[in-house]
Amino acid sequence: MNKKQPYMNFGAAGLFVIFGLLFFILLFRYFSIQITGEVGSQPLAAKAQQKYSRTGNLEAARGVIYDQKGEVIAEDTTSYNLIAILDKKMTTNSKKPNHVTDPEKTARELAKFIDMEESKIYSILTKNQFQVEFGKAGRDISHQTKKEIEALKLPGITFKRDSKRFYPNGIFASHLVGYADRIDEEDGTYNYVGKMGIEKTLNKELTGKDGKINYESDLWGYLLPNGEQKVTPAENGNDVYLTIDKKIQTFLEDAMNKVVEEYKPEKIIAIVADPKTGNILAMGQRPSFHPKTKEGIDNSWHNEAIETSFEPGSTMKIFTLAAAIEENKFNPNDLYQSGSYRVTSKDKAIHDHNGTGWGTISYLEGVQRSSNVAFAKIANEQLGFEKFREYLTKFGFDKPTGIDLPFETSGKIQYTWPIEKATTAYGQGTAITPIQQIQAATAIANNGKMMKPQVIDKIVNHDTGEVIRDVTPEVVSTPISAETAKEVLDILETVVSNKETGTGNRYQIDGYSVAGKTGTASIPDPNGGYLDGQEDYIFSFLGMAPKDDPKLIVYVAVQQPKIDHYSMGSIPVSMVFNPVMKNSLHYLNIQPSQQEKASTTKLADLNDQGVTETVKQLEESGLDVVVVGKGSKVTGQLPAADTNVLEGEKIIIQTDGKLIAPDMTGWSLRDVMKVAKISGMKLNSTGSGYVVKQNIKEGASLQKDDFLIVDLKTTEEKLEMEAKEAEENTEVPDEELDNLPKD
Repeated sequence: MNKKQPYMNFGAAGLFVIFGLLFFILLFRYFSIQITGEVGSQPLAAKAQQKYSRTGNLEAARGVIYDQKGEVIAEDTTSYNLIAILDKKMTTNSKKPNHVTDPEKTARELAKFIDMEESKIYSILTKNQFQVEFGKAGRDISHQTKKEIEALKLPGITFKRDSKRFYPNGIFASHLVGYADRIDEEDGTYNYVGKMGIEKTLNKELTGKDGKINYESDLWGYLLPNGEQKVTPAENGNDVYLTIDKKIQTFLEDAMNKVVEEYKPEKIIAIVADPKTGNILAMGQRPSFHPKTKEGIDNSWHNEAIETSFEPGSTMKIFTLAAAIEENKFNPNDLYQSGSYRVTSKDKAIHDHNGTGWGTISYLEGVQRSSNVAFAKIANEQLGFEKFREYLTKFGFDKPTGIDLPFETSGKIQYTWPIEKATTAYGQGTAITPIQQIQAATAIANNGKMMKPQVIDKIVNHDTGEVIRDVTPEVVSTPISAETAKEVLDILETVVSNKETGTGNRYQIDGYSVAGKTGTASIPDPNGGYLDGQEDYIFSFLGMAPKDDPKLIVYVAVQQPKIDHYSMGSIPVSMVFNPVMKNSLHYLNIQPSQQEKASTTKLADLNDQGVTETVKQLEESGLDVVVVGKGSKVTGQLPAADTNVLEGEKIIIQTDGKLIAPDMTGWSLRDVMKVAKISGMKLNSTGSGYVVKQNIKEGASLQKDDFLIVDLKTTEEKLEMEAKEAEENTEVPDEELDNLPKD
């Protein structure tokens, strides 16, 4: 026992030394930390700050896009992402589980609300993870759907607040407004980036800057009651007001939808503009797409009005006419030989759209009939090709307009050879964009001043309301005088109003005078030449109203509608132009023109009067007198005596001689009925509109109880008939077919 004592004492001494050293080391370490505040060269204060300090992200809202009156077109709205908690450790009370306890039931219920199959949801809910999301199907959950899911009280199902870009009007000026895509960052944040239209052009202005909040928290991340906070506020994106008017845009969208449904065209392009300011009030196309779902975007990536140039067809004649009038080279009463024209002896002949022309006619009638020959001669013989080229530049056809939309292209003016210069005058060969036509048309409708097209009205600070950028109307140039502009409008009004020669009759609007020009442009064939099917054209109309002081310009182009004959191409175009122009004028409170009441005359009893004196007297009263006999004395009349007749109305005079058939071409059925009644003939008519054929030739006798048969057709049907007859009776050499645009 005594032998062990020394060893025990030695051991105890050793332990004492060891523990003493540990104590002194601990003591030294304690004071060292207290003095330096560091451990392992790492500041303890920073470590504590890192552990208990939290940083939160304050999301900035993307700017709102409004129409000119403050109606929302695009904005950020709250949405929710669906989340499922799967970890059992999250449940501390078995009666109130915080994780998914029944994956099968949960999958079955969620499948009713999100676009995902029940089996797929079940496979996600049975993963060995802390929590899961449901991809695209679980994003952008609306507040209403969130409430309905929460009402089911499914354990473990929760939501994370999010935001999304919302386009409340759906397909609505989609290519002009564009869309913004969400880009997720590696740090968990995200932002929206504009990919098309205004969303792209003004992406910088619309994009805000996220803020931050730094705060002290407890071990579980909750805010300490007296903890310090440091907030860097978010800077929201600026708001953009467009020149678009929601009401007018809606008129346009509805009209295009009807044409798509009935005629199924390859494309429609339409623009409504204010000629006084250059403001674009509506712009649309078909096919289009939904900016939220992107449905349809694969069929229509480009804004056709801005990014696509094509041969305009006869709407180009507006500007050729304006140039000739401005240079005092156009005399509407001068005559020329229509039908065909060779610029030089080596060039192919240029033909009018009916192949044969209308004989020797005035240039005014050439404009009304949309004669290619007339405009080729105007450009070559009256203006001169060099001067005409100057006006192409003055009207802005060789450069982009500068409109605030991305990817704008310019026109492609083919102007090397004489034939190219001549065909450019009537809209073939050279390609321009619809927006260039709108810009050029503002000069016609705005007293010669050409306005830059605008789609942005102003940009406003989202938080303060301060106007950052206020866009004002900009005069690009003055290519023509106010006097020239007025004369062009007067002539273009006859294109629409003249029932006999005007190609634009279908575009008349009750109560308003419309000035405009039709267009039928050929479509180039990828294999060379042009497509030649009955529907293989771009049919268009560029119109301004009211004619005396235009408040609106409307351009409509419809490509390859499903029609039986090219002469029917104006029908789908007018189905867009007419309702949009009329409804927009009413909406803008543009009063209809005061219609002058036609003077009336009470018809006297003309029986037994001399024919010559009677005809003279009636014609002086503004009446249209038709004599159906060869005698010298009046024996009958229609309308009857004491009838009030309108100025210009036809008065049928029967004489004591043999009754002779008049030429009734162009007559209404009502007037033909007068001839049948006064002659005692039996009337038989087919069709509607105006007479194009009669069974009894002019000058032949009218016999009582015989049949008088007339064939009537509308203006459009008449044009179609003339075109078919021209095709049957005229053979055009194959090498000249390329010079036959139909309008």
